This record gives sequence, structure tokens and C-alpha cells, in this order.
Amino acid sequence: MSEFSNNHNGHNQDDEPIVPIEFTPLIASHQRWRRPNVVSVAIGCGLLVFVALSWFVVTARSVSFVVNPPEALVSLSGQMAVKVGSRYLIRQGEVELTLKAPGYYDHNATITVGETQTQTFSMALDPLPGFLDVDTGAVTGAEVIADGKAVGTTPLKHLGLEAGEHTLTLRSPRYEPQQTHVLIKGRAAEQSLSLELLPAWAAVAFATTPVGATVTIDGAVAGQTPLTTEVLAGEHEVVVKLVAHKAWTDNLTVVARQNLTLPPITLQQADGLVLLRSSPSKASVTVDGVYKGQTPLELTLAPSRAHQLTFFLNGYKEASQQVRSSAAEESTVNATLEPLLSSVQVKATPDDAELFVNGVSKGKANQSIELLAASQTIEVRREGYVPFTTAFISRPGMEQQLNVVLKTLAQQKQESVKAQITTVNGQVLKLLHPGNFVMGSSRREAGRQANEVLRNVSLTKAFYLSLTEVTNAQFAAFDAKHVSGMVQNHSLATDNQPVVRVTWEQAARYSNWLSEKENLPPFYKVEGQTIVGNNPDSTGYRLATEAEWEWAARVNGDPNSLMKFPWGDTLPPPPNQGNYADISAGTFLGRVLTDYNDGFVVSAPVASFAANANGFFDIGGNVAEWVHDFYGISTATGNAIEQNPLGPGTGTYHVIRGSSWAHGSVTELRLSYRDYNNAERDDVGFRIARYLGE
Repeated sequence: MSEFSNNHNGHNQDDEPIVPIEFTPLIASHQRWRRPNVVSVAIGCGLLVFVALSWFVVTARSVSFVVNPPEALVSLSGQMAVKVGSRYLIRQGEVELTLKAPGYYDHNATITVGETQTQTFSMALDPLPGFLDVDTGAVTGAEVIADGKAVGTTPLKHLGLEAGEHTLTLRSPRYEPQQTHVLIKGRAAEQSLSLELLPAWAAVAFATTPVGATVTIDGAVAGQTPLTTEVLAGEHEVVVKLVAHKAWTDNLTVVARQNLTLPPITLQQADGLVLLRSSPSKASVTVDGVYKGQTPLELTLAPSRAHQLTFFLNGYKEASQQVRSSAAEESTVNATLEPLLSSVQVKATPDDAELFVNGVSKGKANQSIELLAASQTIEVRREGYVPFTTAFISRPGMEQQLNVVLKTLAQQKQESVKAQITTVNGQVLKLLHPGNFVMGSSRREAGRQANEVLRNVSLTKAFYLSLTEVTNAQFAAFDAKHVSGMVQNHSLATDNQPVVRVTWEQAARYSNWLSEKENLPPFYKVEGQTIVGNNPDSTGYRLATEAEWEWAARVNGDPNSLMKFPWGDTLPPPPNQGNYADISAGTFLGRVLTDYNDGFVVSAPVASFAANANGFFDIGGNVAEWVHDFYGISTATGNAIEQNPLGPGTGTYHVIRGSSWAHGSVTELRLSYRDYNNAERDDVGFRIARYLGE
């Protein structure tokens, strides 16, 4: 750094700091305003306009309009549009367009100018309607229909129609309709159309002998002959009538504008009208041997000659007479027929029955009565008995007797009851009329169990019992998922084998299901899936009661002598008496009949063996059977009689009756054998029953 020295004012420069001096520029106290230069402003505005136009040109799109008709005036609004030659410069966005041309409807539209640099819009104006005059010459008042719509009647002036083709139809009564197509120019142009309507009729001339007949065409009177009248084209029914003469009728075909003269019509003299009556009525009548009907009868007969009338009626003598009629006159003929009577002896039981002939009471039935020799309805009635009715023909000259024995209502009811019925599921049930018997077994009977107490039972209700046990196929209609299974590789599940491995509840629900199928009242009361009771008055299907089962199994004619085994009173069973535990099942059954072979290891198809004395199959053997009753041991003493017993009201188990294919001991094979359970088994099934009802 060089040194700089200065002795100004006696001070040493190194001793004083250098201080900057503040500078303030001089400002004039008054400034003068200058007027802008006109040229400068004009140039500035011009520049702004140029910039704006340049911006518009750069951002606008070139738009052209193709218009029909070409002379239509185009007006644009909504934003700036600049016409350059045949095109317009318009920025993007919506523009309101109006088109106008003489003879056309104004067209207003909103168009949207898009991003494309060059765009073209095509549009056409709708022409104004044209006007049509329609004339049908001498036929005035014709209806004019344009395109299916009635628009007036001729002569029709100044009918406004849109430009284009139209279908015109002209109609007038009695003239053929005319249809044509007309091209309307539109744009308020005046046009005219003239059409000639053609007659739809022809002149038809009628002449008759004699003259003065009335001509009716399709039911409307046209006039009297001689007659020429206009008739519309087509088929017509013509009737020509003259008093005291037969009517002349014909079908007439008329072709439009083709006049027709019919050949002269000769009218025939009319028949006479005759009313035939007889006493009694309903007599058959022949005229000159030709059958005409039954009295009362109205006939027309050729005049001026005699006719033979004959009257016939069963039980009456034939009557004949002659009649002569006059033209166009009415007369009446009455014939009285003489009855043919025959005596018939009627005998009836009971003695106080009443006799009716053709619905009329004749007093007591036991009498001799005169009857017409004709078919008559004979009835014999008495209160409390079924009426007897028959058609009876008495024969004159013959001794005849009618013997009638009336049936009581109870007899008829019993006779009308079906001895067998078939369910909708194919089971056949037999009707039994039980009575009093002693069920159970004596203490002295070999193989007896303690639960086989002797009981006095009175079965007063007739009931149906199925001939066979319910099969797998029949049960599958109720429960398709059920499977009876197998034993030692031997099937229990073929269609005709009895269903097994079902609980008592399943058997009872099957019975209710079958009742429902036949619209019968269910026997078992169900809450949810639980059976909680029964309706003893129901005629629906159910399981047989224990007493019913034993009656069907053991009573063979005499209720005082019951069957011990299904085949008789001694062991072993004769060959082919049923399906029991035999030597074929000895490999897996502990106790079998060593000298018996029924040919089936397990259950057999139902009805494979003969039925018992009452017609029931497999009542012993095959499978044991659930019955209705809860299991219990009777405590009845002395001579007390149980009437239609249903078993105990409650219990843990249900009774099983009958032996099965798994049974071979003397205890099990007896018909009085009683078992019980509450679970399914492979040798227990069931059969169904139901009360006959009132």
C-alpha cells in the first residue's frame, strides 16, 4: 500500500478518517405536462388491433356450411365470426346458427366448433307444406283419407300436406273406393287431383207371375214386382213373397256395373198350416205314411187334397183320420188316444212300503194295479230303506208280478264298502270286521313269556290292514335317502324287500305322509319332528294296534280258537311256510331251525310265501313289525273288557309283534310273542292300517 500525505489546514491526513458526503440531486421545482402525440396514439391503437386480429386469426378455426337449399341465408351469433370467402373464422365453442330460405321452415341450431383446424357442417331446411285440391266430379261428399287419416270430403280445397309422397283413399257409399299415391312438392306449391268413383252396384230386374210380389234383399224390402232396383255387388239372399203363395228364395251374385235381368219367377200356391194335438201329448205322427214328429206339432200340407194322419203312443191304441187343408189357411186337428191297460201284481217287503208310478203315489205297494202297456217308472219307497226304482213294461193278456225287497240303509252302506283299497303308494289293504276275543297266551303254553297276559278285548271298529309289509321302494317315495343296508354281505335294500332299520317314529311319520297324499286327516299329532299323540277318531293311515294285529294273525273264523303258529299248532313249520332263521343263516345266527330251509338267508321280497288264513302275507317271519301301542303289561283283572284298545298313553318303548328271518325259537315263532324296543333293527319293519270310519 503506498502512502499518501496531505498537510491541508495543519492536520495530518493520517489522523482524520475520510467521511463520505451525502448527495442529493437537484429537482426542478416545476415540470411542464406535454400533450401525447396523435400519431403515436394511432400507431399504438393500430398495433393493439393488429395484435388482437393476429390472435383471433391464430386461434380461430375455418368453418364452412353446406346448406340445402344453397341459397339459404346463414346467420351466426353467440361469438365473433368472420366470413372469408365461402368460409367463416370462428373460435372453438358453441355458436347459434339460423338458416332462412323462401319456401322453407326457418332452421335454428346450436353447433359446437371443435379443435380441428378446418370443419364443415351440413344441414338441410324442411320445405313448407304444399296444398292440394281434391275433386271427384259429379260424386260429391266422398270421404278423403290421407295416409290413413280422414281429412275431409270432396270437393276438398287447399288440403295442406307435407312435401313427399302420400297415399290418398276416397270413399263414398255405393261406390268402389279409389286409392292413389300423390307426390306433394311442398314449399307452398298449389296442386290438384281429380278422381272418378265407379259405381259398386248393378241394376237387377225382377218379374213374377202373378205380379205384386214383395222382393226382400238381405232382409230389407226392395219393392214389388215388376221391379228394377240397384243392388250392391256381392252375394245376396233374395226372398220373393206373395200372399197365399210359397216364398221363392235364392242366392244372387251381383257384379258391379253389370246389369242383370232375372228369368220370370212363377210363384206356387202356399200349403195349408195344420196344428196337430193329441191327448195324451207326445204321440208320434205320420202323414201319408211318413213320420213327421211328436204332438203338439205344426205342419204345412199341400192344399186341395186329403192327407192320412196316424197317431202312435206306447200303451195306447193307434188313431187315424183324414184332413184336407186350404192354401194359406190354418186349421187344428185333435186326436184322443185310447189306453191299453194290463193288471200287474206288486208285492213288497216291508209290507207298509209305498208304490209310485211315474212319480205319482198309488198307495200301499202290496196291491194289484192297472198299468199302461208301455215303459213306466215303478218306485217302491219306505223311510229308512233304500228306494227301489225300475223301468217296467206291462203286457196286456199276460199275468205279471213285480216282487220287491227293500234294503235298509245300513245294508246298502255295508254293501257299498270296499273289501280292499289301494293307497296312492301302491299298498293294498283288506277290510276286517273284528269282534270279541281273548288275546295273549295261557301260562301253560310252552315258550310263553310273562308279558303275554290274557286280555279280554272287544274290537268294534272295522279297519283296513295292508296285506304286506311296507317295501323299500314304497318307503323311498317318502324318504329317498333311507337305506336298509346289508347283513353279512346280504342285501336288505332291494325294492321288494320290506323296509328295515326304521324307528317307530319314522313308521308313524310315513303313515301321516300317506294320509296327506290322500287328503285324509292325520292320525298322529306332530310338534316339530316329535310325535306327541294321536287322534283316535281319524280315518288316516297308522300302524295297526297290537289287538288288531293279533286278530289278523290269530283269528281264523272262530275267535275262541286262536292260531298258535302262523302255520298251525306244532313245530317244526312245514316246508315253505315262511322266512325264519333256518340252516342257511346258521353261519351268523345263534339259534336256527336245523331242519328247515326257506331259501333266504336274510329278508325275502314281500309275499314270497303263501298268505295266512285271513289273506295277510308274512304275518310270521320275514321281518317283525312295529305296532301302534306303547309297550306295557296289562293289569286288567277278572272279566274286564278292553274296547278298541290303543295301548298305554305314554311309555319308553313301543311294541313289536311277529317273528322275523332272525327268529327260530319256540318262544319267538309263536303268534302271541311280544317284543319291544325304541330303536331301529335290521329285522323290524311295519305294515299300515286305518279305520273304516262312519
